[in-house]
Order: sequence, then structure tokens, then C-alpha cells
Amino acid sequence: MRVVSLVPSITETLFDLGLTTDEIIGRTKFCIHPKEIVNKVEIIGGTKNLNIEKIKLLKPDLIIANKEENVKEQVEELMKDFKVLLTNIETLEDNYYIIKQLGHIFNKEEKAQFFNLKTYEAFDIPKPEKKLKVAYLIWKNPYMTIGGDTFISRILEELGFENMFKNQKRYPEVQLEDMKEADLIFLSSEPFPFREKHIEEIQEVCKNPKIRIVDGEAFSWYGSHLAKCGNYYRELLEEINFES
Repeated sequence: MRVVSLVPSITETLFDLGLTTDEIIGRTKFCIHPKEIVNKVEIIGGTKNLNIEKIKLLKPDLIIANKEENVKEQVEELMKDFKVLLTNIETLEDNYYIIKQLGHIFNKEEKAQFFNLKTYEAFDIPKPEKKLKVAYLIWKNPYMTIGGDTFISRILEELGFENMFKNQKRYPEVQLEDMKEADLIFLSSEPFPFREKHIEEIQEVCKNPKIRIVDGEAFSWYGSHLAKCGNYYRELLEEINFES
């Protein structure tokens, strides 16, 4: 089967399930894992600006898209000519089922079961004794955080944290003053590349919360990626427990 993946974390998952570059024939420029293989796959634009004509020339048997990461109109345009699997992953349960579904489609059930088990194990770790309030920043100028209806928020909850902005929707703008009462401020490494210098800027206003840079992929990449984050989650929680 010739597949075009419009979703970075799905591209990684397909390779992890055992598909090859003969099967995965198109990917976005943001599909960066696995690094040693993905560069051999044709780029068909970004997640939000697909090169529709290029995709048509590839003549895929299946296109895999995502409700949040891709543009509705572009996906609908592709649906006119191709079979499209539109994913929508909001919870760990959704993640379990998409991996299981992909395993079934590509006859990789055993591999799919392995990654689902490893994902379960990744979250089966000691949680913080006290539920710490976290402000999770994804962007700067303006500062943007995550609402309670996002996948990132669900991952925070699975790790035993409380999203400070859980009552808001999607990706709201916030002011530094809004985060003063947080226990922790997480600065995501993506999509905005927060660095150590940004910690100092925020700490000038938010003096009480502990601020740290976190691996954005470990919180926002679904599919098989989560199965590989167990050690990261464990070390993060151990450090935070030690600090508090």
C-alpha cells in the first residue's frame, strides 16, 4: 500500500510499526522521525499548506490526516480523489485505538500491541504526592498556553499534574501575571523554541513558580512516540518531587 502521511507523529508511528520507504511515499516537512529514514521520503509541503498537486502525482492508496494538524479544506479536497483516514486523537484511549487501527490496516497487529503496552508502562510511574498546578506555555509574543480540551492537557493529567488553564479552550493567550499562582511553569521546546534565557524573563514577573523547559514532543506527539518517553517522564517527576 502506498501511503502519504500528513501528520508527523503518524509518520513516526508507521515507521515504528515496520512500514518502509516503499510504502510511505509522502510526508510533511515537519515529519522528522525517525531521522535516519524519513529523509528518503518525498516532502509534500507543511501540515497546514499541503502541495495538493504533488500529492496527486504520487497517487497514494491511502492518505492519513489529522483533524487538528491539517486544514479542513485541504483534506476535503484530497478526499475527492483519494481514500483519507482522518484521525482525531484527544486522549490516551484515542491513542490506543489509532495505533491498534493502524496495526490492523497494515497487518502489524503484534507491533501495535507492543507499542500500546509500552505506552501504558510509560505512564505507570509514581505521580507527585501533591497535585501541582502547571502553566504550560507553547508560544511567546504573545504567550500562549493550552486549554483543558487539548491532548497536551490530558498528558499533564496522566502524569499527575493539574493544568492551571483547564477551564479554557484550545490555545488561549495569557499574560505573565496570569501565571503567578502556578506551582510550575513548563516552557515547551516546540512549537516555540523556548530557551534558558526565557526562564529569566518570565521569572522576573512570576517569582514563585518553578520554571523549566520540557520536551514538547513528549507532551504533544501521539502515536508510538509516547511509548518511548517512559524514562523522560520518570526522570521529570523524580526531579520535580525532589525540588518540591
